[in-house]
Amino acid sequence: MTSLGIKVVSVPDAALKTYLEERCPILDFILWKDEEDPSADDLSVIDAVITPYAHSSLTVERLASLPNLKLVQTQSTGMDNLVGKVPPGVVLCSARGVHAASTAELAVGLVIASLRGIDVAARNMTRRVWQEERRLTLTDRKVALLGYGSIGQELHRKLAAFDVEIVRIGQTARRDEHGDIHGMDDLMGLLPQTDILISSLPMTPRTVRLINRPVLSAMKDGALFINVGRGGVVDQDALAAELYSGRISAAVDVTDPEPLPEDHPLWSAPHFLLTPHLGGNTSAFLPRIRTFLADQMKRIAGDQPVMNQS
Repeated sequence: MTSLGIKVVSVPDAALKTYLEERCPILDFILWKDEEDPSADDLSVIDAVITPYAHSSLTVERLASLPNLKLVQTQSTGMDNLVGKVPPGVVLCSARGVHAASTAELAVGLVIASLRGIDVAARNMTRRVWQEERRLTLTDRKVALLGYGSIGQELHRKLAAFDVEIVRIGQTARRDEHGDIHGMDDLMGLLPQTDILISSLPMTPRTVRLINRPVLSAMKDGALFINVGRGGVVDQDALAAELYSGRISAAVDVTDPEPLPEDHPLWSAPHFLLTPHLGGNTSAFLPRIRTFLADQMKRIAGDQPVMNQS
């Protein structure tokens, strides 16, 4: 028994169940596959749920049916899919930090691919076209990091290896050992001098459609926009309009909705690169999420404060 009263935890796959049982034998773990309905007996005793690594989950839809639910632990950084699904009073924890390195890595890859025309070269290759041209570079560019959580901080570390000027924008203005972090209110004033804007913002009431037509219009000619946070942060119709104007370019790993509808104008937009929400879905995910979840379960069993509580 813990201060949260948690004794029984459901997990979405058998391998994870075995892993956690070996490392935290004090708790009882029940297998709850997303595509299956637990028995009535299991539903009545589950105190905590580890949700599947999926933005859309049947498990999430059933949370309200658990009479003793006290904690929900996700395997993702963002938790917008849980809005309205977690009963009042239930502790909600994210896996913030687990996906940071992989998502930041993809963001840097999207920047380089877009600037150097790697996507263009890949398309030319299918047509056996050899097209030499002078392309843009990351070197000597001004990069604004919109969002300075775990992903933004990892981006800062990775981009430090390049010859770039980094501007950081967080929810609120503050200072740290690296200097100033601008608040959101400074965004519009920074955009005209920014070459590359990288958003890793989560989906919150404050960030819905934050990247709208006025924001995109304020970006300098030739600027590049990257989104590895959440698709709902961007007004996609406004983004499509800017891309078709030829004024800016963009590369995104997230859209709203997902998958992007087949008839959406972004599919054929010029100067645009799209990846299907690959950010944290890498070979690093499994060992990192297992380590994180084992640590979290030990905290629960040991009556310690849980990590990443929202």
